[in-house]
Amino acid sequence: MEIRQLSYVEAVARYGGFTRAAERLHVAQSAVSSQVRALEVELGVTLFARTTRKVALTPAGEMFVARARRILAELDGARSEMTEITAVVSGRVLVGATAGLGPYDLAGALARFRDRHPQIAVRLRSGRITGLLGACDNGELDLVVGPAYADLPPRFDAVPLADERLILALPPGHAQAHGGRLTLGEVRDEPFVSMPPGSGLRWILEDAARSAGFLPRVYFETHSPAGVRELVAAGLGVGLLPRTVAETYGGPMIAVRQLHPPPAHPPIGVMHQRNRPLSVAAQSLRHHLVEVAGRDLPVPGNQQPPAGLEPAAGEEPEVMSAGTP
Repeated sequence: MEIRQLSYVEAVARYGGFTRAAERLHVAQSAVSSQVRALEVELGVTLFARTTRKVALTPAGEMFVARARRILAELDGARSEMTEITAVVSGRVLVGATAGLGPYDLAGALARFRDRHPQIAVRLRSGRITGLLGACDNGELDLVVGPAYADLPPRFDAVPLADERLILALPPGHAQAHGGRLTLGEVRDEPFVSMPPGSGLRWILEDAARSAGFLPRVYFETHSPAGVRELVAAGLGVGLLPRTVAETYGGPMIAVRQLHPPPAHPPIGVMHQRNRPLSVAAQSLRHHLVEVAGRDLPVPGNQQPPAGLEPAAGEEPEVMSAGTP
């Protein structure tokens, strides 16, 4: 049994005759007839009932054609995948990433991608999510990795890579440094440390404070979540931080308290502009980032941030993050 025989049988069934099948396949009718006949002899069944007026599938032929179509579809898929692989020999991908990516290890993912596709050059640019999405709109970036907010414009496609939680960071000697959960309103009179207006972390802080009935007094601003952590550790105020930043970044000790209700943090995702087709190289990197995360389902731009911000069962309500005493 040969692949071309499957193609001939499928074409005869599709076009209703040997002459039309031969025309579509750009081969002689005698070649189609002889190959189908040879296949019937090999299988020991009649696939087509032939009359002077028409050609029709027999019951055995219907079963065979259904399976042949599945086989041919799989072969077409394999050819497409191999074409993509051979096409990804060179290229450049421009990626924008925010400073805080939670538990997602972008550097490690990019290193593995480089090992897999050494001919593809990846250029990385850092910034705030609003600026990066604007650059993606303008064609300056192919992909953006950062928080996928609930109000992400529908022209962007987003695939989640990791979930993150927000906690309240306090200096170790703070009066509220120990205990169970507390509300954000309990520290309403404290000086806050945060990122500048327009940043995602600042927006979340102000939104959560409004829900608690106050406007936070931000005395110190810094460019990154890691900078917020350092200023809090120095005793300059309290601040909202992604839990990953609070617990895994090196530096002086800080106290960590769970908040109730926990402020919602959007999932970390990889985004691109739907109206601008991605190059094969950019598609490959996007697929790789999602594969590393163990995710595969896109989230619509208007989907609310996922739940899961509550501590897991058995999780301690207070944590002293690692750092240099």
